[in-house]
Amino acid sequence: MAAVRRLQLVNTEDEAPTRRPPAPGAVRVAIATRDMRGLNAHFGSAPKFAIYDVTREGWDFVEAVAFGDTSDETGSHKTDGDDRIGPKVEALEGCHLLFCLAIGGPAAAKVVSAHIHPIKTPQAAPIPEVLERTRAMLSGSPPPWLRKVLMSAGVGPMKPDFEED
Repeated sequence: MAAVRRLQLVNTEDEAPTRRPPAPGAVRVAIATRDMRGLNAHFGSAPKFAIYDVTREGWDFVEAVAFGDTSDETGSHKTDGDDRIGPKVEALEGCHLLFCLAIGGPAAAKVVSAHIHPIKTPQAAPIPEVLERTRAMLSGSPPPWLRKVLMSAGVGPMKPDFEED
């Protein structure tokens, strides 16, 4: 696989672009994209991932990760030694959620083992719409699967302690 390129926003010239951890209370979200405008790519064929920190109040852009070599969406593999999934999973380290149009079983297993929850969506959507739905889920009563992700990320409330003091 070709080199992974990262685009990050930096505040000052003195600040070196380093991978920062998610902001306190934020869920780190990766979105598979072709054009940095929408959720419009399959995991294996995504040339880019837009990464955001999402909180109950809104979201912040973290970085864009681009790949030079992606699959052609035919479901075929080049060679046994050609691993396109591993570098993508490594590049998404620290993310809690991954939105994509589709993801194969072996790729989903690697993503889940990296503690990233993959979410397949049935159709393409603008990135702000995906982020707003995520923000709304965080603000309301998150579904059980999201509460589990939030707890493992240290973002959600811990399980209630039913012992009386």
